[in-house]
Amino acid sequence: MFDQFDALLLARFQFAFTVSFHFIFPSFSIGLASYLAVLEGLWLWTGREVFLNLFKYWLKIFALAFAMGVVSGIVMSYQFGTNWAVFSDKAGPIIGPLMAYEVMTAFFLEAGFLGIMLFGMGRVGRRLHFAATLAVAIGTFISAFWILSANSWMQTPVGYAVNEAGQFAPEDWWAIVFNPSFPYRLVHTVMAAYLTTALVVGGVGAWHLLRDRTNKGARVMFSMAMGLVAVVAPLQIFAGDMHGLNTLEHQPAKVMAMEGHFQSHPDGAPLILFGIPNQEAGTVRHAVEIPKASSLILKHDLNAPLDGLDTIDRANWPYVPVVFWSFRIMVGLGFLMLGLGALSLVARWRGTLYEWRPLHWLALAMGPTGFVAVIAGWVTTEVGRQPYTVYGLLRTAMSASPLEAPAVAASLLTFIVVYFIVFGAGAGYILKLMGKPPHQGETGPDAGPSHPIRSAGITPAPSVDPARTLGAEV
Repeated sequence: MFDQFDALLLARFQFAFTVSFHFIFPSFSIGLASYLAVLEGLWLWTGREVFLNLFKYWLKIFALAFAMGVVSGIVMSYQFGTNWAVFSDKAGPIIGPLMAYEVMTAFFLEAGFLGIMLFGMGRVGRRLHFAATLAVAIGTFISAFWILSANSWMQTPVGYAVNEAGQFAPEDWWAIVFNPSFPYRLVHTVMAAYLTTALVVGGVGAWHLLRDRTNKGARVMFSMAMGLVAVVAPLQIFAGDMHGLNTLEHQPAKVMAMEGHFQSHPDGAPLILFGIPNQEAGTVRHAVEIPKASSLILKHDLNAPLDGLDTIDRANWPYVPVVFWSFRIMVGLGFLMLGLGALSLVARWRGTLYEWRPLHWLALAMGPTGFVAVIAGWVTTEVGRQPYTVYGLLRTAMSASPLEAPAVAASLLTFIVVYFIVFGAGAGYILKLMGKPPHQGETGPDAGPSHPIRSAGITPAPSVDPARTLGAEV
């Protein structure tokens, strides 16, 4: 027989399951929309057909990822009303408008121009089509802006007052939107999306180079992806460090859990690389440490004191084992990405970027790691915020709807079955599209600019607008 705690646990697991599925698609489509804009811009600028062919290649994949992101996101509002009604009532005056701003700005912008982007080439002018592609790319960023603002307010709530009904009412919208953790979270998350896309594009390019290293489209996509990884990976590590320092200031318990610091360290805290956190005993067993390195990273002083979870009421501890390991997965993958980017620079310098097969195999293996890293980062952020939904103000146990466990379990099982069938089929079809080699477009590594219509191999019929004929190929 389920009790109320089990119902709460099931509701939390349901939200985690659906958000994890949903987060996969925006983390890909945000970067892919920008990549498509770059490809189309390069085609219009240079006239090289290879960029047009790559635009067509990734456009279909973007359409599927975008659609699955929208569908999986609809479920989130459903759960706010069914499983988290108390949270919706208490935080609704702030979270509701932020979500509405996302719909009225980002979603309307994306939906308004997505049709032109997908089906308008040849039906509208090239500049207008490019503007539509840019609008969709900008819309994905604006969507991330509002969603992350809402989430960041839940992490670092400011600019509110509690009204007579016990609700969080807005007092200063500028403070709410640009709350203390929001700029760091926005930069860190958007760069993670770009890295995720670059790794997927690089993995697909590597796969086709392993099969045919002369494929021009594979060479171009691999070169662009590895270049982005080489630039963004070190920037992401720096942004993550800044985000961590901000978290230490506003959510110290989360950082203590990430570091595995159950005890305070008055003379410099060690950096625990690995170990087995024991929540009940309040210790990390079999810890592998670097003395005082945590103080150096967090305080830039080897001997700087760092508080531990022993300074916080145990009832307010996050679940340390999950936060500890999810953080290490994210950081470990980040350094692997840094290594991949460095190796690609070595290969580019040696002139073997398209021939060095170990690099191609590594890029292929790293293809899905961006998704793993963003999910691990999300787990670190959200589990580290526990036991609160609104940090320090509204506990998770007080946020749930008064539902019985069987009702939550039934909807959870339904979501699991439907998600794996629908999104499994969609992901399978995306992988099938990725498995097809991009059209060669140009022959030889030194193929020069060509007319964007004639180079596509299209012979316009008399009295037919060439741009319309080109649109039939998309």
